[in-house]
Amino acid sequence: MLDRLQKSFGKPESVKLGAPSMVNDKDFTNWWTHFQRQSASPGAVVGLVHIAFEGDMRSILPAISCPTLVLHRTDDPFINVHHVRYLAGHIPSARMVELKGSDHLHYIGDTEVADNEIELFLTGTKASAITHRVLATIMFTDIVESTKWVAELGDQRWQELLAEHNTVVRREIDRHDGITVGTTGDGFLARFDGPARAVRCAQAIHGVTSGLGLKVRAGLHVGEIQLTGDDISGIAVHIGARVMDTAAGCEIRVTSTVRDLVVGSGLVFSDLGQHALKGVPGSWTLMSVDE
Repeated sequence: MLDRLQKSFGKPESVKLGAPSMVNDKDFTNWWTHFQRQSASPGAVVGLVHIAFEGDMRSILPAISCPTLVLHRTDDPFINVHHVRYLAGHIPSARMVELKGSDHLHYIGDTEVADNEIELFLTGTKASAITHRVLATIMFTDIVESTKWVAELGDQRWQELLAEHNTVVRREIDRHDGITVGTTGDGFLARFDGPARAVRCAQAIHGVTSGLGLKVRAGLHVGEIQLTGDDISGIAVHIGARVMDTAAGCEIRVTSTVRDLVVGSGLVFSDLGQHALKGVPGSWTLMSVDE
């Protein structure tokens, strides 16, 4: 291990030891190897490695009297978990938590789980997920007749076309200052601070996806949503999805709330009357966006 560590220091091979989950991430590999080369000279690396791996501290472990938390990922290729279990087993009252995964670097992988364990150790409680309610415009998009496309093109060509679709949709969401929340099979869920930008984003998506030969429909609604990390929830999200479900190919449908909030924007709508939305109470006035 000593020889392998010294030879790999500052080289891409070191990622396999410190962060196996990032081994195919070129940007991380470049950053990590540059960081290592800048952090120590070759002679210092040799000295540090020998201190870390040849020092024997087993005799002093029983003398540790302060509260101790030992965290380690079970499949860590850099430090075998059996050594860590020995360490925890010989420190009086030490608490060991084995985390899933193989990354040795504490800031790579499922860091939230490790942070929660540290917080529990220091404070005695784990903080619940922080949630916020904000007003947002929700946009759902979906490729119409995607099953037909798969049958006509075959799996490989369809996946290539879908990848092109995903690229241009993400680009338009970013260009209109939206946030991609996630994908829904062959569609997208995004949120925006402003309804006019969201509508214009949907129009732009229609333009670029029609160039790929695809028919994409969209549904938009404005309402309060609940933010939990990067995820969103709330009745406004469900309404946006149901509005999209009513749309035909290459159609953008919005609730009257969206129409009312963009007065003066230059956007033009056609009134589609009252609609029942599956699973949503009451009837809703829907509008179609005129291209």
